Amino acid sequence: QVQLEESGGGLVQDGGSLRLSCRASGLSFITYVMGWFRQAPGKEREFVAAIVYNAANTRYADSVKGRFTISRDNAKNTVSLQMNNLKPEDTAVYYCAAKFLKADTWSEWGQGTQVTVSS
Repeated sequence: QVQLEESGGGLVQDGGSLRLSCRASGLSFITYVMGWFRQAPGKEREFVAAIVYNAANTRYADSVKGRFTISRDNAKNTVSLQMNNLKPEDTAVYYCAAKFLKADTWSEWGQGTQVTVSS
């Protein structure tokens, strides 16, 4: 059974930092692209960042470029999202996700962790 478990969310002030982590189990971690998505109240879930198996390629939403950094540790089956210079508009539930490289859709999802940025 595949499980993605997020941690690290919380409340932070405008301009602050948080680091999210996601631990994966029940899958061959190195064969998956790992990503982060977020969903704010009343809005659709949106892509935040993704990283391929060897970390050679990463991709970011324009709204977080230069502020967020995605990384992965294949030995520990974890993917992390370092979030700096957080803004109130970053407030959302953040989800860890996984998919095969050639897949069109993200097949595995975590339960989400809340990030709240106060102004």
